Amino acid sequence: MIALGLVLAVASAAAINGGYALQHSAASALPPLSLRRPVHSLLALFRNRWWIVGFVGGIVGWAMYVAALALAPLSLVQAAAAGGIAVLAIGGARLTAAERVGVTVALCGLALLGLSLGSHPPTGHGAASSVAVWMIVSVAAAALVARVLPRAAGLGTAAGILYAAGDVGTKGALGGGARLLFVPALLACHGVAFVCMQLAFQRGGRLASAGLAVLWTNALPIVAGMLLFGEVLPGGWPGAARIAAFALVVVGAVALSRREPGADLSGGLTPGDART
Repeated sequence: MIALGLVLAVASAAAINGGYALQHSAASALPPLSLRRPVHSLLALFRNRWWIVGFVGGIVGWAMYVAALALAPLSLVQAAAAGGIAVLAIGGARLTAAERVGVTVALCGLALLGLSLGSHPPTGHGAASSVAVWMIVSVAAAALVARVLPRAAGLGTAAGILYAAGDVGTKGALGGGARLLFVPALLACHGVAFVCMQLAFQRGGRLASAGLAVLWTNALPIVAGMLLFGEVLPGGWPGAARIAAFALVVVGAVALSRREPGADLSGGLTPGDART
C-alpha cells in the first residue's frame, strides 16, 4: 500500500507543478489582478484556456495527493512530492545564478531527505488540538512573511505555508468523525493560498513564486509528521541526513527569495493591493 502511495505522490507532484507552470505563464500575461475586484480577477483567470488546464491539473494532483496520504505516512508522501520543483525549473526562462543555486541546493536537500526515509511504522492522525494550533500558527506566519519578504517571494512563501497547513489539516481530517471539522479550515487555507499564488505569479518568476511555495508545502508537513503524527526522527546517519536536508531546503528557499535583478516589485499591483 505504501508503494502505491508513493506512485500517487509522484504523479501528484507532476500534475500540481505542471499546473503551476501553466498558471504562471497565463497569469503573468494577464492585466493586473486586484483584490478589490475579485470577481473581475477570477473571470480574467477562468477565461484563459491554458490557465484552466493548469488549474484542473492542480485539482487532479491534489486528489491524488489525498489518496496518497491515506496509503502512506505524511513525511514519505511529501518527500516523494518535493521533487516537483524540478518540473518548475525545466522549460521556463533562463535561470539566474541565485535560482540555479536555490534549485540545486534544494534538490540536494530533498535527495538527502529521501535517503533518510527508511521503514515506516503505522502512524496516527495526531491530536486534534495540536493540528488546530499548527494551522493557526501557520496562518499567522503566512501573514507575516507576505509583508516582510519581496513581493513574489513573500506571496509564494505565504502560499506554501498555507498549502502546508491545509495538507496537515487533511492528514488530521482523514481520521474521520469529529475531525471532519478540519475540512472547512483546510479548504480556507487552500483558498487563501490560491489567492496568494495567483498574485505572486504576476509579481515574479516561476521559481520565485511557485518554486518557494513548493519548497515550503513539502518541507513543513514533514516537520509536522514528526511533531504531530508520531513519525520518529531516525537515529544514526539517517537522522543526521534528515537534519541536513532541512537545512539545505531552507538555504535553497533563501536563495530563491532573493530580489530578482531589475524586477518591478510593484508589477501587477493596483493601489488597493499595496499590502495583500
